[in-house]
Amino acid sequence: MCRLFGQVAAEPESAEPWLVKRSASLLAQSNVSPDTAQKDGWGIGWFTDEGRTRVEKGTGGAFEDGERELYLKAAGEAVSSVVVGHLRHASNPLKLPPEQLIGLENSQPFETHTILFAHNGAIPFPVETRPFTGVHEPKIRGINDSEVLFWLLVRNTEEHNDPLTGYVQTVADLYRIWEAKGRPAIPPFSALNVLFTRGPDELWAFCLWTGDHGTGLLDTHRRYFEMAYEVLPHRVVVGSEPFDREHGTWRSLQSGSYLSARRRGGRVDLETGTIPIPRAVEIQPPAA
Repeated sequence: MCRLFGQVAAEPESAEPWLVKRSASLLAQSNVSPDTAQKDGWGIGWFTDEGRTRVEKGTGGAFEDGERELYLKAAGEAVSSVVVGHLRHASNPLKLPPEQLIGLENSQPFETHTILFAHNGAIPFPVETRPFTGVHEPKIRGINDSEVLFWLLVRNTEEHNDPLTGYVQTVADLYRIWEAKGRPAIPPFSALNVLFTRGPDELWAFCLWTGDHGTGLLDTHRRYFEMAYEVLPHRVVVGSEPFDREHGTWRSLQSGSYLSARRRGGRVDLETGTIPIPRAVEIQPPAA
């Protein structure tokens, strides 16, 4: 499974402290142990002064020789009001040879010219999900269940003009696919932890998972998919776990919750709440 980072700030600022320098930075999370090493790709995305996305990616671990230098360069250049980072530990629902899983087209964040998206988790039926992406299906370039999820969320957000409603519809679509498969023992997703932004003035974080997947990489007092965020008047930072080993200022984003941070009038306004999953969608709760 992967690791996520997101920042929204009132004015463009460097994300390098959380990507590189903090005691539990994204880079520090990339190689905690051989078993949990995020070795299958990395990416950092942000917005240029013209409001267009820029994404730098790698195909190996951010900690590895050759990749580390590229990661550090990208982290230093990521100066923006919104920055999204991702470390990849590849899922493989299609049981493909390992060499087919790796490539820049499979590294995240995924993007359009105005959207950034990063996902931690897996969906087990990407082939069956592709038709639900509609007109976006031809844009799928890689062999990656997260890319299918990206275009599904883009489609649903476009149809409703609202990321929260789009996310709820995406969950419902995955549940319908799971039901059509005869409700197999494997759930419709392991996790749908997502960072999503449609421009330099907003950042959405969604946290939803099923089952028990152990603890965080550096913060072992947290469940693996339990997200965390830190709030200041001029900045909100969110990720898969706190980016400081001292966790006093970090709040939890539990399964079934969302966060929306928006730039307004020289500050960042924060909204959190419960994802309004329809009652018909009987999502298995995370294990205690």
